[in-house]
Amino acid sequence: MRIFDAVSAQISAMGLPLFAVSATRAEWPDTPLLLFLHWHGFRRATPLQLDGVPMPARAVPSSALQFEGPGLSATAAEEALLEAAWRLGAWQLERQQLRACNTAGAPDSEAFACRLAFGDNAAGYPEEAVLGGDVEVRLAQMVLAAQRGYQQWLFQPVKGGVWAGVGPPDDSLGADGGRQSDCPVRPSPPAPGQRVVYLLGHHNRLILP
Repeated sequence: MRIFDAVSAQISAMGLPLFAVSATRAEWPDTPLLLFLHWHGFRRATPLQLDGVPMPARAVPSSALQFEGPGLSATAAEEALLEAAWRLGAWQLERQQLRACNTAGAPDSEAFACRLAFGDNAAGYPEEAVLGGDVEVRLAQMVLAAQRGYQQWLFQPVKGGVWAGVGPPDDSLGADGGRQSDCPVRPSPPAPGQRVVYLLGHHNRLILP
């Protein structure tokens, strides 16, 4: 599962910086990992040209990638995401293990969050443009997640992103904002209902106030 290579290829193809990368997976064996690339940029909403009429620009919609294969587990997915976050210079990877929202007494906000996690914008605007994925598979996974629960990951890349210079100095980053070495952080056991944050990077300098 070469998430780093796939994200790097999309950055080159789009020519835009990334704001964040998120991933979602239903809590069930051998289910695909859905990866969403959230771009920072605006483009014209239509190629239509009208003299004297300014055409509005809209935020570039997120891209969706789908990774699947026999034996794909949450641990394997997290290992690949840690490697991608590390190589792309992120300062942390966040994981949340969320319960099934199709449960008696669950608030509407949980159902809304589940829909957004699988790229289904419940507000009505078709935000996600699927690249290398299947919309029907993605929506089927959303239904499964509503019944079984799901995991969600998030990181902000420095390499190919908008986060250069943000946060404390990080001596592990190269000139391009990425890291060349393998990620030294390993996945931790599942923690239902908890938020887990993997801290990445380091600095060797004394930071004075």
